[in-house]
Amino acid sequence: MNYNKVISVTGLGGLYEIVTSKADGAVLRSLEDNTTKFVSSRQHNFSHLESVEVYTTKDNTNLSEVFKAMKASTEKMPDEKADGKGLKAYFQKVYPDMDFEKVYASDMKKMVKWYGILTKSEVDFSAVDPDASPEDKGKAVKHETHANAGNKPSTKISRKIEGRGGNRGS
Repeated sequence: MNYNKVISVTGLGGLYEIVTSKADGAVLRSLEDNTTKFVSSRQHNFSHLESVEVYTTKDNTNLSEVFKAMKASTEKMPDEKADGKGLKAYFQKVYPDMDFEKVYASDMKKMVKWYGILTKSEVDFSAVDPDASPEDKGKAVKHETHANAGNKPSTKISRKIEGRGGNRGS
């Protein structure tokens, strides 16, 4: 599965793969239990993981860079329900450039949980190019999420809407 199709949804736990997008939302597949459901964009916000950045003491870095460091590390992965001190100690060893004043324990818990979901679902985040321009990333996502859009002919039906009542007898 491609990393650029993985999103987080506000109000819903876990990570999701975009199956298809619609004008008022998207059909998503959970990476944890493979259930598929429609999620309205009117009630929820979607965040592509490839667009998520992490505060560091230098320039902000893409979340995939933190995941790569976690994968390359020999440190024991903390439990996603570990306390803030344990998580901070882990990330100080794995990604020491992280700005621990701005990155909260809840953010670190989410990173550990998401890393577990991504590795279990065999999502390849190592092929992500963090230096790609935002336009290139947007094109890749748009191409992936609207793959069938170019195959269907556009049929536009125009209708004249007439008022009823209005100016009778004039």
